[in-house]
Amino acid sequence: MDLRGAVVLITGASSGIGAASARAFARAGATVALVARDAGRLRALADELGRSGGAAHAFPADLSVPEAVEAMAAEVRDSLGVPDVIVNNAGAGRWLFVDETTPRDFHAMTAVPYLAAGYVTTAFAADMVERGSGRIVVVNSPVSRAVWPGAFGYAAARWGLRGLVAALRLDLRGTGVGVTEVVPGKVSSEYFANNPGSEERVPGISAVVPTVTPDRVARALVAGVARDRRRVMLPLTLRAVAAQAWLAPRATDLLMSLTGAKRP
Repeated sequence: MDLRGAVVLITGASSGIGAASARAFARAGATVALVARDAGRLRALADELGRSGGAAHAFPADLSVPEAVEAMAAEVRDSLGVPDVIVNNAGAGRWLFVDETTPRDFHAMTAVPYLAAGYVTTAFAADMVERGSGRIVVVNSPVSRAVWPGAFGYAAARWGLRGLVAALRLDLRGTGVGVTEVVPGKVSSEYFANNPGSEERVPGISAVVPTVTPDRVARALVAGVARDRRRVMLPLTLRAVAAQAWLAPRATDLLMSLTGAKRP
């Protein structure tokens, strides 16, 4: 896909992978639609990109609310048209054992990213199919391949995203709309600061997978979109972990149990 002049909508754009991806797409010549709840940070990023010659617009919205997504989608259409690329990146959720999790906790962890990705995608899917072009990106987590203990709602939501990707690929076959799943390892972003107590539950075996920066993920994501890639997984050692999880699921479960969080 030629990104020059393309309209790219990015959720979770106020920080981390989302903000880094906005900068990377802007450098590639795309017009960027920035979506997140924090209006101030979105507008600051839009101003930053504008000063460096990019084209960026802020669309604050709570993606856990269907009506808010529909209103945001209508505003994006009126301002920029139907996006050429949607990057479903918004994500949140503390890592908790199931018996530490309340119904409200579980709703929050599944509403963003899982339901949010579904809401945003369905808000534009019909227009993209009618046009016959575009790409839908879903940013996922290694837990969608190998589950670890102490992250019940988080893991369930990310496996839901994996199913969403699989369903999209089948539904969109032959329409001209492609799907890219991006799966980075641990990222040096604000995620763990915003979800206290979660970083301590990263399984010990994850030490074999180097931490990556938001900028590195963003560069790989943009390159994957430009090359119409089905999947982007980084760093390389993460691919080995994913392959092991597929080939030896019981051994992987045992390894995660032995090196993962212990019940408090």
